[in-house]
Amino acid sequence: MIRCMLSALMGERKILKLSEVAQATGINRNTLTSLYYDRAIRIELSVADTLCKYFDCTMQDLFEYSNEPEKEDDIQ
Repeated sequence: MIRCMLSALMGERKILKLSEVAQATGINRNTLTSLYYDRAIRIELSVADTLCKYFDCTMQDLFEYSNEPEKEDDIQ
C-alpha cells in the first residue's frame, strides 16, 4: 500500500492551508485535497514533481510504501 504524506509535510512546515500550496504550485485544489486525505487513486508525475520541488523533498518523503494489507475501513 502506498500512502501520501502531504499532510505530514504540510504539518512539518507549518503550512496550514491547502489553498497556500495550490496558489504556490498551480496544482488544482481538488487534486491536493485527494492527496492530503490520502484518497487519491492515481497521481500525475508532473504533480509529484511540482510537490517535491515545492517542499524540497524526494518522492520517498512524499509517498510511503508499506506491504501491510489495507484495512477494510480504509477501502472506499
